[in-house]
Amino acid sequence: MSSTKIIKVDPFIPEEQYLQEAAGILAKGGLVIMPTETVYGIGANMLHKEAINRLYEIKERPEDKPFSLHIEKKERVEDFALDIPISAYKLMDRFWPGPLTLILNSKDNNTIGIRMPDNEIALRIITLSGVPVVCPSANISGKPAPKNFAEAIGDLNGKVDFAIDAGSTALGVESTIVDLTVKPLMLLREGAIKKEDIEETVNKKIVLFVCTGNSCRSVMAKGLLEKKLKERNRSDVQVLSAGIMMLAGLGAAEDTRELLKEEGIDVSGHRSQKVTPDMIKKSDIILVMERLHEQRILELAPSVKNRLFLLKEFAKIDDNNLDIADPIGKPRGFYEKTFAIIKEAIEEIADII
Repeated sequence: MSSTKIIKVDPFIPEEQYLQEAAGILAKGGLVIMPTETVYGIGANMLHKEAINRLYEIKERPEDKPFSLHIEKKERVEDFALDIPISAYKLMDRFWPGPLTLILNSKDNNTIGIRMPDNEIALRIITLSGVPVVCPSANISGKPAPKNFAEAIGDLNGKVDFAIDAGSTALGVESTIVDLTVKPLMLLREGAIKKEDIEETVNKKIVLFVCTGNSCRSVMAKGLLEKKLKERNRSDVQVLSAGIMMLAGLGAAEDTRELLKEEGIDVSGHRSQKVTPDMIKKSDIILVMERLHEQRILELAPSVKNRLFLLKEFAKIDDNNLDIADPIGKPRGFYEKTFAIIKEAIEEIADII
């Protein structure tokens, strides 16, 4: 039996040299015991056939039971999965990094389990390795998943190449597994995240309003829709607003604040934000003010085309121009006209969602 190199590290300030060593071993096809926030796992290079075969052997796991992939950033999911549903983006946004494994359609016409762990040691090793890393629990199949290093190394000392001792894991409970390749989704294992939290996240509709600077038009739309939803006791809809420009952290324009205040809506706490691909992909409906915004959204996330609309399409106005012009720098009267168009469109949107 070969020996396992065991390294003890501070879970909060691990020595970089050991993480680099672990990553190098993974990349070359070795097996590494590492902590995650749930339980300890055995990392292996997904592309290294001998490493995967060895992993099945030491875990005594049936070869028809695939290992889940662990990734270091959310964007990596699109490197391995396709036809990713909105529900997946909603769950990733709320629970990643964290104890949630998503089963998705893979690019090789199969399915794949993917998770982004909430543990800096695991994330750093995956990043440094430069290879896709699977990381099943560090135990013999059928035995309890290890919550601390002593439990992890117990049956595996001498069977893996490198092992990192970082004490006990933060949660000590395995990840929740959700299959999103079927409709409705299927909860395969309830772990650290409860079924009701999964259902609440997936079932909540998300409406995203986008304008240029996120200080006028999208703020008006968000405030008006939130008011309508509150009047109808709707708690199942989340409303977001963002802009396509770089400016962030600015408050709403003065005329916007005043017009909304007259409707009983307080946006004094609003701070502008730039629209992101993650924000777009998790939204059930994206409503923009101009065709320019529509083009930018499609550049960031082409797959959302069927749920992207110009807001003015919903206003009952006989006008071939579907852009709602930017009132920034214009007189109060221009703001009032803009506000009236948006308000009429929101009446229709509130009835649809």
